[in-house]
Amino acid sequence: MPTKTYHIGVEATMEIIGGKWKSIILCHLRHHTMRTSELARAIPQISQKMLTQQLRELEAANIVARRVYKQVPPKVEYSLTDYGQSLSGILHELCVWGEDNIDRREAAGEAITLLSRDDV
Repeated sequence: MPTKTYHIGVEATMEIIGGKWKSIILCHLRHHTMRTSELARAIPQISQKMLTQQLRELEAANIVARRVYKQVPPKVEYSLTDYGQSLSGILHELCVWGEDNIDRREAAGEAITLLSRDDV
């Protein structure tokens, strides 16, 4: 297997949590375990196919745990692993920065709405 080379540590981070949806999914899972349908409602812009793909990738990286209950209909829940929990501080800071950015833009006269603030 060839040696993987990164030029800066954030490359390795973004390889795992980068992209449009993963950090949003992780921010939702920081607070509690969620079912796929709950995540879909919390992130209405994501397609079911993309949500499933992103969850699988996060599971493969040991960031998200998937628990399947043996019942009909099947029940599947997602939560952060202990390793995934290690991202909580970073994710919180991203949320706070975004909230501050929205506040600045709103103060400058931009018509902008934030539906939920990070409650940690």
